[in-house]
Amino acid sequence: MNSHVEPEHRPTHAYTIRRAGPNDLPLLPAIESAAGRLFIELPDPPAGTSGVMSLTALAHWLREGAIWVAVEAGGAPVGFAVAREVDGAGYLHEIDVHPEHGGRGLGRLLIAAVCAWARARGWGWLWLSTFRDVAWNAPFYARLGFHEVSDEAVGPGLRAIRAEEIVAGLAPEHRVFMALELAGGDD
Repeated sequence: MNSHVEPEHRPTHAYTIRRAGPNDLPLLPAIESAAGRLFIELPDPPAGTSGVMSLTALAHWLREGAIWVAVEAGGAPVGFAVAREVDGAGYLHEIDVHPEHGGRGLGRLLIAAVCAWARARGWGWLWLSTFRDVAWNAPFYARLGFHEVSDEAVGPGLRAIRAEEIVAGLAPEHRVFMALELAGGDD
């Protein structure tokens, strides 16, 4: 399977995708919080969706060089993605777009940036963990070419992520690991 995500980081409308800088970090929790409110509006909201990453955690990801932001014409972030390495592959740790800017392809562009980052490191896969039945989660990723992978078929790093999710209150029966094969990777 090849990636269906466009590798370019083209602006869409008046938006651009770029690496995050230190001045972006204080703005990201508000984006995550606004995006998280969409879960509360579901008929059966999943548990464990109310938290946001701390500035300390975001600073860690920035030092790792693994945060991208979607910015509007004025330069203010309206979405972001965080990625890291897990089990010798890329892992999409977090992605959020402020609902006022949703539906404009920003999530797709942020994922494309993460795919390019993973490919540049020679990784053949991008992994994520998401809600199975939330429209803008697993079904969205499936449209981008991700496929479901059973918990039993993953490595120790991903199993540790599932354990952390359970501790955070996320019900494992509602979660799914997904993988995207990256064109041009070594795996």
